[in-house]
Amino acid sequence: MIRYRRRTLVLELAMIAAALVVGFPAYVLVNMALRPASDTSSPISPTTSPTLDNFSQAWQQGALGGALANSVLVTACSVVIVLAVSSLAAYPLARVAARWSRSTYLLFLLGLVLPFQLAALPLYQTMRDMGLLGTPWALILFYSGLQVPFTVFLYVGFLRALPRDFEDAALIDGCTPLQGFRHVVLPMLKPITVTALVLNTVAVWNDFFTPLLYLSGSAQQTLPVAIAGFVGQYVTDWNLIFAALVISILPVLLVYFLLQRSIINGFAGGLRG
Repeated sequence: MIRYRRRTLVLELAMIAAALVVGFPAYVLVNMALRPASDTSSPISPTTSPTLDNFSQAWQQGALGGALANSVLVTACSVVIVLAVSSLAAYPLARVAARWSRSTYLLFLLGLVLPFQLAALPLYQTMRDMGLLGTPWALILFYSGLQVPFTVFLYVGFLRALPRDFEDAALIDGCTPLQGFRHVVLPMLKPITVTALVLNTVAVWNDFFTPLLYLSGSAQQTLPVAIAGFVGQYVTDWNLIFAALVISILPVLLVYFLLQRSIINGFAGGLRG
């Protein structure tokens, strides 16, 4: 029989307080998104006459349809490229015990230390010379290089903890190293792959500075830049901003709910590993 103790009460109160702290911003976000412009009461007070007009106005005035399509395109392509390149690069770095392997791995780690702002101007000039400015492909190319060092770091740490017995058995049976990686190692990388997918998706989806730099002056925008367009020098319609924020959050929440079991198992497997 489990007794209800004071320690249990303290833990429950702590969890309730943590839930309130996390849920309060979400409440304000949804509350303001549903509030009509004529309501000037406190953001904390519940909206007495909720409306969905803010969402339709934000969608039309901010051209959020095209911005949403660009964000989906850039995020999906970038994350797929990053995961494919990083997993293939991390495999020999984790398995080959040679001097070149260690030097190459340190070179990848250097990408984690150096801020990307140092290369912002040369990269901008390169994108301009390639004729990619104002197109989503400039962002895809940028993120595909920016996120690789961190993802390689995750994969190498996970691969070094994996036993090599299954790989050696596959090589003895006649598999090439690439076939062994595809059929044996890659399925075992599912926990860290899901973790890297979540982290890279959030980083690319929420980035504001890079799309503002590479897509400035063009009709192609991502959601963060399109939402920033609602902020004016003299007038700011916060109801439309909060409605646009809800629209930008919904695709990420949808992906999370669809992959909820895989994401939770991935994080749990990564912690066990």
